[in-house]
Amino acid sequence: MTPSAGRVPRLHLSPGTSILILVMHRKLKWRLESTGSEIIYDDDELLVLNKPANLLIAPDRFKHEPNNLYGILTEELGKAFVVHRIDKETSGIIMFGKTAETHAALMAQFEQRMVEEVYFGIVVGSMSADAGRIEVPIVESAGGTGLERETHHSGQEAATEYRVLERFKGYSFLEVRPRAGKMHQIRVHLQSIGAPLLCDRTYGDGKAFFLSQVKPGYRPDGDEKPLLERTALHAFAVSFDHPRTGGRTNLSAEMPKDMNSVLKYLRKFKA
Repeated sequence: MTPSAGRVPRLHLSPGTSILILVMHRKLKWRLESTGSEIIYDDDELLVLNKPANLLIAPDRFKHEPNNLYGILTEELGKAFVVHRIDKETSGIIMFGKTAETHAALMAQFEQRMVEEVYFGIVVGSMSADAGRIEVPIVESAGGTGLERETHHSGQEAATEYRVLERFKGYSFLEVRPRAGKMHQIRVHLQSIGAPLLCDRTYGDGKAFFLSQVKPGYRPDGDEKPLLERTALHAFAVSFDHPRTGGRTNLSAEMPKDMNSVLKYLRKFKA
């Protein structure tokens, strides 16, 4: 998917104001890049980032972590609105509205299922079908911390579609499209069919992935560093109607090094 959006009108500003805006933008860009985040779309209405793994979107109610995207954006822009969320360990696309009106418009598109999201995931196990649809209600896990979810007939309806992109011995690389926005939906649904995401601590075995697991006879010098030690899920692409122009906007975010490394060695040794 390639980026597309309506042209942002050129603003007529005084030289002093233009310089101030440029300095503010450069500072915001620097602060985001210092977290490993990349700006992939930015205009007067919204900001879209490629978020690295292990970075919070916003503070949660269980523990305070000062380094989060919402905190940075509100400090630099004055205000920002979280449109949707991805888990801390998940990398990839995340959108923020710069105005309340944009936020409301994008939230409405999510609620009306007008937003198309595409994820990439590496799962443990060989899929029995090349593609499928998981349609099982999701509910908060009983006796948990409030963060865990599970499938249950009394829960909220949710559907997730998947397609196998590549098969390996003991692993599969999937394209996943959630058809609802429930918390941990992709992770819970894949677990429910016996294909948990690699390294998922909550819905899988949580074990880090090492090269020695796939490369025959590999013996590292000293302590072996894992290729991956976070949930193998990446928010790859999003498609939505731009709140101001109405034009369809398609954005994508490159998959990070850790997941690419796993795929590289699976292709080499587990094909």
